[in-house]
Amino acid sequence: MSSAVRHDVEVLGDPASAAAVLDPLRSRILRALSRPGSATTVARDLGETRQKVNYHLRTLERHGLVRLVDERPRRGLTERMMEASAEAYVVGPDALGPLAVDPERTDRLSSRYLLAVAGRLISEVGRLARAADEAGKPLPTLTIDTEVRFADADSRAAFTHELAAAVTELVARHHDEDAPDGRWHRLIVAAHSRPPTPEEDTP
Repeated sequence: MSSAVRHDVEVLGDPASAAAVLDPLRSRILRALSRPGSATTVARDLGETRQKVNYHLRTLERHGLVRLVDERPRRGLTERMMEASAEAYVVGPDALGPLAVDPERTDRLSSRYLLAVAGRLISEVGRLARAADEAGKPLPTLTIDTEVRFADADSRAAFTHELAAAVTELVARHHDEDAPDGRWHRLIVAAHSRPPTPEEDTP
């Protein structure tokens, strides 16, 4: 039985795993297994046959997307209790192979560059998180997520200038090219227009 930690988010970089999650029925099975269940209980919840659910469960288990958490005797048989490996999934660019985004092939002045950098972040942090889990070590990261409302374009331009200056000064102060035990980190600062909320969309 698995003793692995179930995470809030798991990055899928393997094409076969990504394809398994994108199947509509399998995604419903994974959602049903946000808490432990068996082929029988999932089939009842989804209105499907046990045989059909069990077939898809085997595929999901083969790709590590569900795992065995318990076995229970039931009417002379053994009922396998399964649980999804994560609460939610992100398909990483690695799953697309040669079609994966690459900031080096993208215009740095375009909005698509932000998408390419975000894709690289998903791939790299996903790989690092898996390695940290396997080693039983924490992965130090930093996330700052906030919103700002500018009065006008001039205010936005002034903010951009001040932010760039502050980041440049901070990096110059803490960067040490020759530290013998130093470790490289990526720092990404991004901003984009926030999509309107449903309330803001209402006339």
